[in-house]
Amino acid sequence: MAITSRAPAPGGGVSVPSAGPSGPRPGGPPGRGTAWAEGVERLREAATTEPGRLRIIGAALAALVLLFGAVSVWEISGRSTAADDVVGRSQPLSADAASIYRSLADADTTSSSGFLLGAQEPREVRQRYEKDIANASKLLVNAAANTGGNEDSRAQIALLSEQLPRYTGLIEQARAANRQGMPLGGAYLRYANEQMTTQLLPAAQRLYESETGRLYTDYDEARAWPLVSLGVGLVALAALVWAQRRNYRRTNRVFNHGLLAATAASVVVLLWLAVGHTVARSDLSSARTEGQESLKVLNDARIASLQARAGENLTLVARGAVLAEDKKSDKYDVEFISNMKQLDNGLATALRLADDAAGREPVSRAVDGAKQWQQRHAAAREADLKGDFEAALTQVVGDAQHKDTSGAAFDTVDASLEQAVAHEQREFTLAARDGLGALGGLVTGSAALAVVGAAAALLGIGRRLSEYR
Repeated sequence: MAITSRAPAPGGGVSVPSAGPSGPRPGGPPGRGTAWAEGVERLREAATTEPGRLRIIGAALAALVLLFGAVSVWEISGRSTAADDVVGRSQPLSADAASIYRSLADADTTSSSGFLLGAQEPREVRQRYEKDIANASKLLVNAAANTGGNEDSRAQIALLSEQLPRYTGLIEQARAANRQGMPLGGAYLRYANEQMTTQLLPAAQRLYESETGRLYTDYDEARAWPLVSLGVGLVALAALVWAQRRNYRRTNRVFNHGLLAATAASVVVLLWLAVGHTVARSDLSSARTEGQESLKVLNDARIASLQARAGENLTLVARGAVLAEDKKSDKYDVEFISNMKQLDNGLATALRLADDAAGREPVSRAVDGAKQWQQRHAAAREADLKGDFEAALTQVVGDAQHKDTSGAAFDTVDASLEQAVAHEQREFTLAARDGLGALGGLVTGSAALAVVGAAAALLGIGRRLSEYR
């Protein structure tokens, strides 16, 4: 049985037991300090001994390596997502928007060609018009389903969906009146063309610009350097080197296997991160400069050629009834000249951007076709101005005996540009997929190596701690 000693109290009494270490402190609050204060105190006490310091160092190293892995996973996940969007979402949507514009412009061009041919309109001309309208309608449905939260794109799609049936209705009225020999058919056709050039094509252009802007945003996000990951990686690597140097100076042992393994894992992640992202940036830059930029130039050139052809046809349909702003020149002939200048400039740029023979060859054919087109158009225009409408019509749309027409030259330009667009699209897809592939495995690899590195650092410090037992 334990006996508690009591000090004699003055006057013969017995004193109460004195307060121990856990009792109230004179002048201070009763009870213990806060958990945070106790933790700090214990950490301070631990730091005064070598085993305590080693535990702190081990925890700090493991935390740094895990932080490096977590930040790498976070940044590379974002860049991989952006690169995947470039390949699978934003670029296809941008290409679809360009195809919508081309389909609408080609439908307008084909409808005017069919109008000039009247009752002799070949079946293939009508089928081409119907195919253009069907393709534009299908692409609009696809764009509406994939445009996401892009409000500007949704607004343009809604406008196109509303105006396209009105345009096709006007074309049908123009065809019906033209087959009956009524002059009103030309007025319907001109009004349909006005709807196309003032409503449909501008909306398609805005849709293309919106989706292309989103594509370039994805490009920038995918190509942005993972600076936070690289910075944290360098800090973690420096801490591991410092810990090994400290271990060497205190024990004269050259290597600590655990710390060496943690350092190796961190170096692998850092190099993989830097090299992988450098390769991805290079491939994505190639996709943009050698693929997307060429595609944009070629699409613009093809659109200019389609609008020029529509202007050429409408020059014969209107026959001077619609004047340009100077109130002297034919409006559609002025537009033809302007669009042909854009076509020539676009082809020159596309030829300069083409980086291989497969890309240059169709562009060169388009250049030759454009020259023939302008020569034949000049001859047709001269005949029309002299009052020989039939000769002008034959040189523009041709007949069974006349194949060397401006329409044939336009077909050469259009087919060549279509081939060039398909080539550049393949080049873009290959380069962009290579860029995405360069980031492949980096997320999983970074996470796995970070866990291995943290565990190795703890084991290395644990081996050192075992020497104190």
